[in-house]
Amino acid sequence: MKVEFAPLNIPLTRRLQTAAVLQWVLSFLLLASQSAGITGMSHCGQLYLSFMCYLKITKLDYFPIHVSTILIKTQDLDPSHNYIFGFHPHGVLVAGAFGNFCTNYSDFKELFPGFTAYLHVLPFWFRCPLFREYLMSSGPVSVSKKSVSYVLSKDGGGNISVIVLGGAEESLDAHPGKFTLFIRQRKGFVKIALTQGWRKRVKTMLTKILRIGRPIPVRQTLHPTLEQIEELHQTYMEELRKLFEEHKGKYGISEHETLI
Repeated sequence: MKVEFAPLNIPLTRRLQTAAVLQWVLSFLLLASQSAGITGMSHCGQLYLSFMCYLKITKLDYFPIHVSTILIKTQDLDPSHNYIFGFHPHGVLVAGAFGNFCTNYSDFKELFPGFTAYLHVLPFWFRCPLFREYLMSSGPVSVSKKSVSYVLSKDGGGNISVIVLGGAEESLDAHPGKFTLFIRQRKGFVKIALTQGWRKRVKTMLTKILRIGRPIPVRQTLHPTLEQIEELHQTYMEELRKLFEEHKGKYGISEHETLI
């Protein structure tokens, strides 16, 4: 095995694209721990940071998000309502969700005018000094019950809570050609949908090519029973299967493949 280096005559644009991808990966793998370490050192050594300058590479169009993830609309949404989007699968770095709902380089705003999407991520990331500001500059919010309820309770509609339901467990089982979702025990979003009521509807979504499914109307139930939660959860999973089966053949997935 030998190591081959990139030629020196590669255009600057290509090098910047490579740097953008590297920055994206390292921001998840290293930036949170480094930020915590820097903050600890600044307190221990009485060294104070004068400023933080964040390089927003995605806004410079160096990361071709519009090529890596395509957003396709199959249903119109009423902007007078609020919605929960279930996002599948998690993948390694949730690049599809970030690209479509935290940057301006997908077709989301054109496909769904009048809507504001909020990508919910683990509360842990907001407890990391400095990394918290880096993350918030791109728009994600906490996936805590309080945060999701706040988005869905906004008056006037037009708000979307995007929840990556499979979580870290699903991210560890991300492999090319596999269609395994960790959702059977993920029912918190169903309970929130029920307590928020019929104006807050649940939708389904799949990636690598994102295809948004039809809304599932939800009647408000302030104190839902376990049976009601289970019934809506089963409905959601069935709609997810229908979405997969209806469109898998269009994107090179063989007919014998099923959603697990």
